[in-house]
Amino acid sequence: MIELIPAIDIIEGRCVRLTQGDYTQKKEYGDPLEMAKQFEGHGLKRLHLVDLDGASQQRVVNFKILEQIASRTSLVIDAGGGVRSDEDLRIVFESGASMVTGGSVAVKDRELFLGWLNQYGAEQIILGADFRAGKVAVSGWHEATALDLNTFISDYRNEGIVKVICTDIDKDGMLQGPSMETYKVLKAEDKALHLVASGGISKMEDIELLDEAGIDGVIVGKAIYEGKISLPTLENYLLNNS
Repeated sequence: MIELIPAIDIIEGRCVRLTQGDYTQKKEYGDPLEMAKQFEGHGLKRLHLVDLDGASQQRVVNFKILEQIASRTSLVIDAGGGVRSDEDLRIVFESGASMVTGGSVAVKDRELFLGWLNQYGAEQIILGADFRAGKVAVSGWHEATALDLNTFISDYRNEGIVKVICTDIDKDGMLQGPSMETYKVLKAEDKALHLVASGGISKMEDIELLDEAGIDGVIVGKAIYEGKISLPTLENYLLNNS
């Protein structure tokens, strides 16, 4: 069954959602710890935590919130945003993350990222592959690159990466459905890839279609916050498919 992964994005200590990664299109949704407790209370086991201040400042900023959530819930957390150095990585793991997602660093400092992969292993280091129109984007999505998404992922697969979180920036926060074809192609080309889809989830049918396509995990953010998918509905899905 597909793994359900709720998302918490943080700016200035608050839980927020952006639209297409645009920091000027920010909407607040309250306290991150309280939100995490709600997720846990409805049977969700995982959390995708993004330090958006960290992404824009290119260093880890909101690690105290990560520490709070990790110490006061049992959620298994993958954390990302601003992890650009060995020190950033150490802080994030020591603050309670089980996994760290590296996107910009995988593009900008390949040697450093591969060092992390060798040191911590493929279960703990996730490749963040954020894309727009088939090309990888970095630095909180402010920077486009000429890197082809499929080539970028297959290159790191050859280096030992197992888990990839793949986000379509144009879909993110739009509540118009995910990039089904992109995920299907990636999975068809590499069935052993642990692929997590992110961006555009708007209703339970989106999750069901990804599940049917064999996608390993799905990140759900705005759809939860805007009431398009309720936490009891996700809880029922887990119970009915366990």
